[in-house]
Amino acid sequence: MQNSFSCFDSGPVNGPDSPRALVTGGAGFLASHLCEKLLSEGFRVTAMDNLLTGNLANIAHLRDRPDFNFVHHDVSTHIHWTEDRLDRIYHFASPASPIDYLQLPIQTLKVGSMGTHNALGLAKATGARLLLASTSEVYGDPLVHPQVEEYWGNVNPIGPRGVYDEAKRFAEAIVMAYHRYHKVPTRIVRIFNTYGPRMRPKDGRIVPAFICEALKGEPITVFGDGTQTRSFCFVADLIEGIYRLMESDYDLPVNIGNPGEWTVLDFAEEIRRITGSSSRIAFRPLPQDDPKVRQPNISKAKEILGWEPKYKLADGLAPTIAFFKEQIAQGLA
Repeated sequence: MQNSFSCFDSGPVNGPDSPRALVTGGAGFLASHLCEKLLSEGFRVTAMDNLLTGNLANIAHLRDRPDFNFVHHDVSTHIHWTEDRLDRIYHFASPASPIDYLQLPIQTLKVGSMGTHNALGLAKATGARLLLASTSEVYGDPLVHPQVEEYWGNVNPIGPRGVYDEAKRFAEAIVMAYHRYHKVPTRIVRIFNTYGPRMRPKDGRIVPAFICEALKGEPITVFGDGTQTRSFCFVADLIEGIYRLMESDYDLPVNIGNPGEWTVLDFAEEIRRITGSSSRIAFRPLPQDDPKVRQPNISKAKEILGWEPKYKLADGLAPTIAFFKEQIAQGLA
C-alpha cells in the first residue's frame, strides 16, 4: 500500500520507559511522517486527530505497534491526557491547504487559537516541550525576499486567506506568551512548501495538482501568468529539520524549507517533462492575496541546527509521482 511509504526506519518497538510524544493532527500528511521519525528515535507516540482533513490510511501501517496509538479527538476542545508522562508535544493540527481552510474557515481559526491554547495548557500541566507547526504564510505576500525570520509579514487579515495566516500568527503569539509568562519550553517552526507521498490528490496545492493532471493527461492549471515563485522541500528533509529544532535550545521561530526557487510555470514544465506527459498548460486568474514570491532564508537552520535540505527535486519527486500513480490506479485521485 503506497500510504505506508516511509523515509524512516521505525526500528524495534519502544518500551514502557521510552519518552512519550503527542502529535496533534497526527493522521495528516506531514505529521504521519513525523510519527515515523519519532518512533525511529525511540519515542512512544500518540497521534491525535479529528480526521477533518487527516486520513487514517496515512498511519494504518503503524496502528498494530504497541508503542503507537491513535486518539480520535478535536484539540479545539479540552485535551484529556491519561498517561503518567508526556515529554514532547508536536502541535500540527490544522487545515493547511487553500481548499481546506477556505472551506473550513471557522475550524481553521479555532484550531489555531483554541487548539493551540489547549495544547499549551497540556504542556504546562505535564512539563512537556511543545513545538508549533507554523507556516511561511505568516509572511503573507512578502515585501522582503527571501524571507527571514525577523520579517513581520504583509498579511491581509480580512482577506479569504486571512483565516489561515492570522490563525498561525496568533498561534505563534500565544506560544511565545506561554513561553515568557509560564516558562513553558516551546519551539516554533515556519514550514515552507513541502511535498511527498501521502499528500491528498485534491488538496489544492501545486505539487499534487500538477502531478495528477500530468499523469491523467489533463491540462496543467497555472494560476496567474506563472511567474510567481515557490520553493519545494521534500518531506524527509523537513521532518529531519523539525526534529532537530525540537531537540535544540533555540526558542524563536526558524524557517525550514528548501531555498531552491522555481517559477510556477517552470515547475509545471518540469512535472510535464518528468512524467512524460503531453498535457497542455491552462492559465487561470490568480486567486486573491496569492503570494507572488516564496523562498526561505535558512541561515538560522544551518547555523543553529546544522540542517539544510539533502534531497534534490527530482529525487523527491520520484516517490511522490509513484504515490500518485497508485492513487490514480485505485481511483482515489
